[in-house]
Amino acid sequence: MSGIPIPNTQAMFYEQYEAVRRDEVVGILLALFLGTFGVHHFYLRRTGLGVLYCCFFWTGITAVLGFIECFFMPSRVREFNAIQAAGIAAALGMSVPAGWGWPVNMNIHVPPAAAGTPQAASVALPLAGPQVTCSRCQRTNVAGSRFCSACGAAL
Repeated sequence: MSGIPIPNTQAMFYEQYEAVRRDEVVGILLALFLGTFGVHHFYLRRTGLGVLYCCFFWTGITAVLGFIECFFMPSRVREFNAIQAAGIAAALGMSVPAGWGWPVNMNIHVPPAAAGTPQAASVALPLAGPQVTCSRCQRTNVAGSRFCSACGAAL
């Protein structure tokens, strides 16, 4: 038996996630009170939009947009947190822990499994709606897709 401790990836995941997660209430308050300057966009690492708001804060349009966006901040913060969780889990080589929602609007690029590894170890996200199975690699794809998302074959 080796004297090297095996790292607990679950604990490492939660430690890293707590360092990068954002709070919904803070996002709402930033959009409501400092939305004129785009601080809520900087909070969610949307630097481009934050700079755009800073450039046009004198017009008053960004104040109205900041007030409107405070109603959309909870979903944006949840999406940001889900993307961060998926990125941390991928970096640690594990799947997202149970109970965490799958991120939306996110492309997952999983390298193909080596010849000796079982196919069940690959990551497969649940697909919504009707599905089509690829005749070449047997992976499921969203109906209406022209090409397989795993092997690139025509469906």
